Amino acid sequence: MSPLETLGFALGTSFASGLNLYATVAAAGLFQRFGVVDLPPSLDILSNPVIIGIALAMFVIEFIADKVPLVDSAWDAMHTFIRPPAAMILAWASFGDVSEVWKMGAALLAGSVALTSHGAKASARAAANTSPEPVSNWLLSFGEDAIAIFLAWLAAEHPVLTAGLVVVLVAIAAFIIWKLLGFFRRSVDRVRRAYRKAVADTAAETASG
Repeated sequence: MSPLETLGFALGTSFASGLNLYATVAAAGLFQRFGVVDLPPSLDILSNPVIIGIALAMFVIEFIADKVPLVDSAWDAMHTFIRPPAAMILAWASFGDVSEVWKMGAALLAGSVALTSHGAKASARAAANTSPEPVSNWLLSFGEDAIAIFLAWLAAEHPVLTAGLVVVLVAIAAFIIWKLLGFFRRSVDRVRRAYRKAVADTAAETASG
């Protein structure tokens, strides 16, 4: 891969890792192992059966946890400290023998991309958990897994196209985060007003009694 193609690959797998790290690693490793795509030589380790086995095992755990309301949010909170750093490691390794400066720059960019997609995922899940029905959680989970696997393939097969797509996806993810933060602020304000009203009503009833 050329440096531009490697950057596209790193950005694509970073966004995918922010959604589902284990699906991304397992998919990339399996694609490489079965000759579907050609990963950068420095990432041949992803096709190792041990790495694929661990990634698949963790993917199964996440697949189950992701379908349970509130459990999915706890899982996402924990993975705030796992997905972005893992994306940084993948990006660093992708560039092989290039200058350390460029590898560090790519790693920082990859971590930022992964954190953005992870933030959008976690925010959307938290919003979905305000609804009592489980279907929205399941649909979001299946959609996130599908996007992660697709991006893992696209990043290896069409890295330059992936770079452009990731720019669009990051913008969408940032917009989702911004809108959902507003939703959460309004929800907190409603709860605060309801609490104050309840306290005031209780005080009024006590005074009148």
